Amino acid sequence: MKKSTLFIFCVLTSATLLASQVEKKKAETPEIPLTNAKVRTFENGATVIIEEDHSAPVASVQAWCNTGSIDEGDRMGAGLSHILEHMLFKGTEKRSVGEIALQIQNQGGYINAYTSYDRTVFWIDVPSSGAADAAAILADAMMNSTLPKDEYDREQEVIRREFAMGFDDPARMSQLLSFSTVFRESPYRHPVIGYLDVYNKLTREDVMKYYKERYVPNNLTFVIVGDVDADKIFSQLEEFFSNYPRKALKPVYIPDEPQQLGRREMHKEFPTDLTRLDIAWKIPGISHPDTPALDLLARVLGGGRSTPLYREIRENKGIAYQISCEAYTPAKAGVFSVDAITDPQNRKNVENVVLEIIQRIKDKPVTAEELAKAKKAMLSEQLEEWTTVRGKASDLGSNWLLTGNLNFSRDYLAAINKVTPEDLKRVARAYLTEENISVTSLNPIGSLAQKQSAEKEKAAGDIQQFELSNGLRLLVREDSRIPKVSMVAVFRGGVLAETPADNGVTALMANTLLKGTSTRSAAQIAEQIESVGGSIASTSGSNTFSVAVETMKTDTRLGMDILADVLQNPTFPDAEVNREKQAQLAAIKEEDDKITSVAQNYLRQKLFANHAYALRTNGSAESVATLTGKDLKTFHDQFAVAKNGVIAVFGDVKAAEVKEMAEKTLAKMKSGNLGLQNVPAPQPLLAPVELTKNRNKQQAVVMFGFQTADIRSKDLPALQLIEDASSDLGSRFFVRIREKQALAYFVGAKQLVGIAPGAMIFYLGADPKKAVKATAEFSDEIRKLANDGLGEDELLRAKKKFLGAEAIRNQSNSAFAQAAAVNELLGLGYDYYKKETDLINAVTVDKAREVAKKYLGAPGFVEVIVEPPQKGQTDPNKK
Repeated sequence: MKKSTLFIFCVLTSATLLASQVEKKKAETPEIPLTNAKVRTFENGATVIIEEDHSAPVASVQAWCNTGSIDEGDRMGAGLSHILEHMLFKGTEKRSVGEIALQIQNQGGYINAYTSYDRTVFWIDVPSSGAADAAAILADAMMNSTLPKDEYDREQEVIRREFAMGFDDPARMSQLLSFSTVFRESPYRHPVIGYLDVYNKLTREDVMKYYKERYVPNNLTFVIVGDVDADKIFSQLEEFFSNYPRKALKPVYIPDEPQQLGRREMHKEFPTDLTRLDIAWKIPGISHPDTPALDLLARVLGGGRSTPLYREIRENKGIAYQISCEAYTPAKAGVFSVDAITDPQNRKNVENVVLEIIQRIKDKPVTAEELAKAKKAMLSEQLEEWTTVRGKASDLGSNWLLTGNLNFSRDYLAAINKVTPEDLKRVARAYLTEENISVTSLNPIGSLAQKQSAEKEKAAGDIQQFELSNGLRLLVREDSRIPKVSMVAVFRGGVLAETPADNGVTALMANTLLKGTSTRSAAQIAEQIESVGGSIASTSGSNTFSVAVETMKTDTRLGMDILADVLQNPTFPDAEVNREKQAQLAAIKEEDDKITSVAQNYLRQKLFANHAYALRTNGSAESVATLTGKDLKTFHDQFAVAKNGVIAVFGDVKAAEVKEMAEKTLAKMKSGNLGLQNVPAPQPLLAPVELTKNRNKQQAVVMFGFQTADIRSKDLPALQLIEDASSDLGSRFFVRIREKQALAYFVGAKQLVGIAPGAMIFYLGADPKKAVKATAEFSDEIRKLANDGLGEDELLRAKKKFLGAEAIRNQSNSAFAQAAAVNELLGLGYDYYKKETDLINAVTVDKAREVAKKYLGAPGFVEVIVEPPQKGQTDPNKK
């Protein structure tokens, strides 16, 4: 059952190792003898199953805990069972950390574990001479594990990486999406590993409590198969368990899944190149009399290369790259599913053909030959499992856990043999219905934005550029997918246009633009735009300021009129200026309360010294307090001019109409000149600068800053990739400093890019007690990056991340308009998005190394640490 393995998490190996042991249905035929396994249940409820098999000098020793993810009760979704899978081999009261693995290796054995919905299984395969030791180790681990704190803390990061791997895996995410759609009440809708946010709230004490509640003798079964003396093993385990009394098991409520009353559908996007389609129906669990026929139906439909699904959909029509069918049936409700991998545009076609093939089976029974082939395949699979002692032990354990019948596999094969073609037709009609279907898919980013209709899709047009008579550049993108329009006007300005004396003037001016014009009050501006479901906002930054308007298609002219009014006719009334000034001063105070902002501001001051980039976007309290309406008007009149700006209008518009509209409404804007030309570069740093500051906070923040290049530099693509490679959960910094050493809460990098050469800033947040060590590790890894650049894997991952983020951003007309306008304004060109992919993909390992060494290996950089005061010190900023 392939689907079941997608919900199992192993300590040491991938889920493929479980394929032969997870919840398979087995069968008996007259030619297959009954098992000779013996069963004993001790007084405390512990059960031991032993089958002697002297065909080879090996044994498989397994411990089955009748507890999985569905048994976690009020901690459902925390992944408690999975955590214990990772922890029980870490040490016991008599075996120290690492001793269990060493003892097994000394015996020439192999140890592993897995977790599923209804079980957690630990197993050791050893030469038969080590079977007694393996049994002793497993018994000790089940009853006496100590969950050592250091090991627990270390393993949490391992599990978080397992979460991250799952989040990156389209196969796993597709199956989770399917199960969460099929099941609405059943705990099978939750992933076995749990949810990261719930998991992060767990403590070691929570896990220990769960361990003590569920790992009790009467909830454990030991299965041993191989070249062993059954009586000796029975005696050994009975003596061990004589010291552990039976304990009451708290009942766990597991709700039944209600009947589904209609089609369910859920489609999501994911960073992948292909679509994963799941078509699923709920079916009964393992013990239902219809389950053998459903198992065979899945085999007949898609259990091999000669089946109808594979032949017609993959081979004949060529509309899917992979397709299969399976029935997953644990103890309760199961799932019958068809899974396919296809191109996004073929998703609906694959679904239709699958349903056509299923309908044929509903209308006309399968042939006797098709059914016989499926039966033989199931028998062959079962026989193959019985060829190894591990397979036999897994079979016995599953049989006992699910049914209490050691010969259930044989009985199931006997039931399989009795299934007729009419039975397959009957169960197809009964379960594979439109009322019971759930269709889910995981699709490439951006693919769901396209219309799924028989009509030819209306693609968004390319960006068109115009220049108005006063020199204002206009960008228009026709996109009729939805009747909305995004407009943004961007101008050169920001802190780069400021001095220490008027620092913050751009931000205050931009905010006050919306507070009244010669024809509209602030209230009228807000009322008019919001009454039609629109919005207006202004922003400022290091290099620019902007005003953005959003409207419905029918209100495009009103939106353009209001945008033109606030840009051309602001009055900067004193009352509004004072109100916005107070809000900006409050924002400065709020910024001073954020330790990361404090660290960044200190870093910029040292990194850029007397250059404008050293200034804060919101300004200083001293400079903002002195600003007046006259200052704002002077700044506005200099920078809010046609040749210093770009307006982008993206959405359900016609370019010619927008150009005409813009000419009429923006004609009064003065031509002026392009601002911020020939901006000086910051003075290069010739030596490291270190700065430590104290704040009464509970964490420490460390930042390293390096001067880099301007936005038009040929080094920009490589710098962007270095930034992205340093900023995700797989980055060298995250893995080394957070994952392996747990020295940081967060760690990453970001760039300041603009008209003048900017900066690469590496940042880290840590426990103050770990700050010294974290800083040393951080510095060392940055030095390695400067010397060695990015590895092949890092570079490839960064390219995918960067280009994926750009594609995601450009789905939004408002975000795309802003980016295109800024690119045009700062010198990259409005069509830079067309060149960007090639520029990013052209960055080689050698180029990344050259750029890293050039900027990160420079002799001068800034190191800033902001941390709590040491004992006896006071916060210099505390009043």
